[in-house]
Amino acid sequence: MIGRSLLLVFGVCTMVLAMAPDLGEGTGEEATEGSEAVSSQSTGQANAQWYQGEHTLVRESDGHFYANVAVAGSSMRMMVDTGASVIALTASDATAAGLSWNDNEIALIGRGASGDVFGVPAMLPDVEVGGITKRNVQAVIIPEGLDTSLLGQSFLSAVDNVEIADDRMILGAQ
Repeated sequence: MIGRSLLLVFGVCTMVLAMAPDLGEGTGEEATEGSEAVSSQSTGQANAQWYQGEHTLVRESDGHFYANVAVAGSSMRMMVDTGASVIALTASDATAAGLSWNDNEIALIGRGASGDVFGVPAMLPDVEVGGITKRNVQAVIIPEGLDTSLLGQSFLSAVDNVEIADDRMILGAQ
């Protein structure tokens, strides 16, 4: 299922890059269920990271990084996709964020290995991950065929630094 989503995103990325070449953020550590308890030392590190404008994501058992994201004040969970040009929202996440569209707006926005990808370009007023907030972030709404929203480069490229070390992704200040 994730593989199909990634293929879909590849198509979305390709089309969005062609359409918009000028694509321009809880504190602490996010962790999966069953992870170790947070010690006072790591809590201090998490607070220091927040103060420095950093946020750490932990790789999950499926090999991907996920982030708790607020879009226009609505909380949602997204898979981080460094290969996606823009944020790609499922229909339910887009609706939760107050975005709307009609069927007449849905157009071909890319082509993936599984075929044509249809969606609607959108501008998100604000996107927040771990205290890092970016405004006016480009996205696409994929009304059908996307199971999990994707956090793409329209947000990630606006963050000062994105670093992957072992099973951690650090977003924020250099």
